[in-house]
Amino acid sequence: MQMSGNTILITGGGSGIGRGLAEAFHAEGNQVIIAGRRKEQLASTVEAHPGMKAAQLDIADPDSIRSFAEDIKREHPGLNVVIHNAGISRIESVRSADTAAAEAMVATNLLGPIRLNAALLPAVEKQPDPVVMTVSSGLAMVPLSLAPTYCATKAAIHSYTQSLRYQLKDSTVQVIEIIPPYVQTELGGPQQATDPNAMPLKDFIAEVMQILKASPDATEVSVERVKALRFAEAGGRYDTFFKQFNDSALARQNLAVGESAKAR
Repeated sequence: MQMSGNTILITGGGSGIGRGLAEAFHAEGNQVIIAGRRKEQLASTVEAHPGMKAAQLDIADPDSIRSFAEDIKREHPGLNVVIHNAGISRIESVRSADTAAAEAMVATNLLGPIRLNAALLPAVEKQPDPVVMTVSSGLAMVPLSLAPTYCATKAAIHSYTQSLRYQLKDSTVQVIEIIPPYVQTELGGPQQATDPNAMPLKDFIAEVMQILKASPDATEVSVERVKALRFAEAGGRYDTFFKQFNDSALARQNLAVGESAKAR
């Protein structure tokens, strides 16, 4: 991947990993366009980085994606990099009869990138140095049972990215998957942004950019903190790792619930 001189679209670019990537690529000398639902977050990000552009997009809405894609192609005809980052996460009980949260995650995390890719890929692949980048998760490899649908959507993005890369193998399009660990963002709620168990966002972004610079032909970007999840199955101890990982997560959640109850 060329690290400068690109026109880059980043969905979910107003906060979290999306904003971190937008700021990093902007600093490298790229034209960055951030997209998302929340107008105030987009505005504050652009205001802090002169030259950056923003556009509203409801990634869960097929009509919004279609009109957004037409606008982007018209206003930014040199678009050559798309980073599919937008996502939502919810804790769920599989015993619940209410599937609204699950359906929202599928629409946002999986169907959104697929629809946007379908709308933009024909134009992107005509450009020099075209790149399609997805953001999956270490939880695509070892699911967190507390968030079953979120993990399933990220596993699907991991699979989709591999198929996308293979189908485009005879083109000039580079397909890259970023696989984050647990990062200090508000994806799982405000408490995640300060959770000491999570990787600081600045450290994550810095390591991602370092990997992209050092390995311009990379197909996956896995920081050190995610490798235990990414290669859990390869180690031959997947079942043990899965149980320990989920037992630990459940214990932390129960502790947090207990402390919250005491505070009330």
